Amino acid sequence: MASSSKKETSSSTGVEQDDLTIPVIDFSSFLHGDETARKNTATAILHAFRTSGFLYLSNSGIPPSTISTIFSHSAHFFARPTTQKDSLGWDRPESNRGYVAFGREKVTQSSDPTEIQRLRSTNPDYKETMEIGRENVPGMPNQWPDKFDTEGVQFTSVMKSFHNTCKDLHVQLMRAIALGMGLNQTFFDEFTAGGDNTLRLLHYPPVLKSVFADNKDAVRAGPHSDYGSVTLLFQDDIGGLEVKSPRGTWVRAAPIKNTVVINAGDLLARWSNDTIKSTNHRVVQPPYEGEGELYPRRYSVAYFCNPDFDKLIEALPGTYTTDSEKKYKAINSGEYLAMRLAATY
Repeated sequence: MASSSKKETSSSTGVEQDDLTIPVIDFSSFLHGDETARKNTATAILHAFRTSGFLYLSNSGIPPSTISTIFSHSAHFFARPTTQKDSLGWDRPESNRGYVAFGREKVTQSSDPTEIQRLRSTNPDYKETMEIGRENVPGMPNQWPDKFDTEGVQFTSVMKSFHNTCKDLHVQLMRAIALGMGLNQTFFDEFTAGGDNTLRLLHYPPVLKSVFADNKDAVRAGPHSDYGSVTLLFQDDIGGLEVKSPRGTWVRAAPIKNTVVINAGDLLARWSNDTIKSTNHRVVQPPYEGEGELYPRRYSVAYFCNPDFDKLIEALPGTYTTDSEKKYKAINSGEYLAMRLAATY
């Protein structure tokens, strides 16, 4: 990773289509640059969040070798027997930990239980996931496979470490957002100290091409926005992520080597008094023209960042002049996330 006290912000355009621009921003300018470079990078990140809600982050501080290791362990986990995975099953939104089998979750913007059930039965999400929260939360243990074999022990150790690695990046991103908003750069530190975040491993299995040909609404993950503050998304090279443009079209956010896709979530949009955008996105069939009847499997890893669950979230300083301009009532972070998860599952 390059570093220089003189280094200015380095950014380029990753996606530009239908009035949607997703920039590639070099985060080393913030991590290692001088005051000017840090400020410029923070401004670029905030601009992306205020316009598209998405950006690609290069030089995030997480080595590519670490990401490769995570994807390898994820693939081995999902290859385990169904009985093992089911024994580690997700049980409740307050905990949000454990294995989620195909068809259980239906991501959607709807909050109507009847509509969500209809979508789940007629147009399921073609994916399985493993949810990992922070350790040592009373009554909410992670569901680790370390009881099965040595590989399970290694998986547990690797994922615990990666959860902390992503937490560190979350802290730095929030410092950049604070700086971009004209706040003290440590403003959000008290909201991120606990690390009430979720590491999600995702596996999208091979799917018959006919599934998508016969059903125009078929998706691997339905249109949705994320619930928390920011999401760190690590993609493989298969693709399928699409972001909704201001024109209402779906634009592919193709994988860019050695970058992390970062997007703002609903709670950050609420926190910012809607000056930051939480943009709808989905996962569809990949742009794959290979022979055969199947679209290939896809893996991704998402790290959903949240304000610590005991924190009260209300409009940030500088996003309003009078109390009447606050668009939302104050809300507890943990209660908000549990409410959103309960609707999804």
